[in-house]
Amino acid sequence: MKPINIYAFTRIQEKAALERFERQLSGRSPYLRIRDWEVAGLRSFITRLCETTEKAYEYEFYYSFTMPKLGKEFDLLRVNDDYVVNIEIKSRDVSTEAIGRQLLMNRYYLSTIGRTAYFYTYVSDTGRLCRLSNSGRVVEAAWEELAAILEKQSECSKGDIEDLFKEDRYLISPFTDPGRFLRNEYFLTNQQNDIRYQILKRIRQKKAEHDENLLVTGFTGLPGTGKTILLFDLAMQLSKTDKVCIFHMGSHERELEELDGRLKRIDFYYFADKEKLSEIKPYSCILVDEGHRMTKQDIEYILGLAKSWNVPAIFSYDREEPVSEKERQDSGYVYLTGTEGFIEYRLTNRIRLNIELSSFIKSVMSVTGGARRREYPSVTVVSGDSGEAERMIETFIDDGYMYIWDSSIKQPDEGLVFKEMSPALAAAERIEVNEATCKEFDKIVMLVDDTFFYDEEGYLRSKNGGNDRRVRNLFHGLSRAKERIAIVVRNNRRVFDVLLYILQGYKAPYVTAKGREPKKRYGRAQKRSST
Repeated sequence: MKPINIYAFTRIQEKAALERFERQLSGRSPYLRIRDWEVAGLRSFITRLCETTEKAYEYEFYYSFTMPKLGKEFDLLRVNDDYVVNIEIKSRDVSTEAIGRQLLMNRYYLSTIGRTAYFYTYVSDTGRLCRLSNSGRVVEAAWEELAAILEKQSECSKGDIEDLFKEDRYLISPFTDPGRFLRNEYFLTNQQNDIRYQILKRIRQKKAEHDENLLVTGFTGLPGTGKTILLFDLAMQLSKTDKVCIFHMGSHERELEELDGRLKRIDFYYFADKEKLSEIKPYSCILVDEGHRMTKQDIEYILGLAKSWNVPAIFSYDREEPVSEKERQDSGYVYLTGTEGFIEYRLTNRIRLNIELSSFIKSVMSVTGGARRREYPSVTVVSGDSGEAERMIETFIDDGYMYIWDSSIKQPDEGLVFKEMSPALAAAERIEVNEATCKEFDKIVMLVDDTFFYDEEGYLRSKNGGNDRRVRNLFHGLSRAKERIAIVVRNNRRVFDVLLYILQGYKAPYVTAKGREPKKRYGRAQKRSST
């Protein structure tokens, strides 16, 4: 999205033409729906600015820009290498307190750019112009002051503003970058903020009413929706008044020790460390991360603590909905959501995984699932025998991919874990799938071996069955990717063929473990491809 000349933009009277003209100037897609009062406010603003300085006719601003993933919107932004000017347009008078809250929030979000910033609000029906002072107060401002700042702001950015708001500047994981988390260098989406508000409100009500009923609540969402950062943020908010604890169900013992050593208000527990758990003391709230990894006994243990201390329990977990129900029968969420009085919230907005990769992963898990994309330019699938697969994984690693390996996948004959096949792979950039939870990587490569197949309903399954977690591990491992995915298929031509159909945008036929191809699933794309 590029900046637009506000004076030229507001000369257009017809609404439909105005929207087309804005799109032409800004290059945004899709069309921006513009309300009449917004245009009237902009016209009033630029008129007042033109009365103050002749250069106002030339000024370009980024108009109605929304930060990627977060949904935070700014009316007008003007940026150069030295500083940023933000101007909010109001059609009618609002309280000084409301103006202050918005401008303080804008200052908070724009801090990611790392430049000096000026914040103004213009109210068109009263002609009021005010600004945010360095101390955070709203004070009246003169038009000459604003004009002087804009005039001094030379050589402004004319490129895509999205380049200034790279998501890795403000979308972080406490495990990937604990330092930035502790410095509060992260943001929550509107949806995350709303869920946080609802949960904190229930906890305050319970405390105020001296309610002794067990409060068990949680939030779920697919990988990449920001469950972990929301849970940790809740812990930070709650720990301002009382000490809380976090149980983590993944494999981040080292990271938990670092956070535990630097945050005195929160105690972190690696759930596998049963000896440390035996010494646990009462807290004001229990928070649990990666709740889908819990067993029924784990849940009963945590809820027992919450009940004995009369404190709330908050869980983050993944429903693993793209995975076959038979493969997730032992998932903790099944037991958790069956708890009496359990309150669930759902995160739906992806803040890490992009739409293309999300669509591909869902298609891999279930080839008969809903709509899919026509192309997957960020996905690569290759196939080979054991030695060939190893060499291809090494090639991807050399190209900057993180190899996420599953320790349950063995060598066909020797019974060795795949990571032990060569010194090259053993020394490469790799991480075990359980250690990759709550982390993210730009590019990921994973292995699919001959134990995988598609069942009669089109779900990806593992021949081991039972409580084998290979399909779920593949799902969670692939979901760690931000930009690119590579799958190396070893000795499994049937699954490789299905993945090729997915990559080509067709409704793929699939082959069951018994070698049958269900004809009732064949679509036109399959018939055409076989002629």
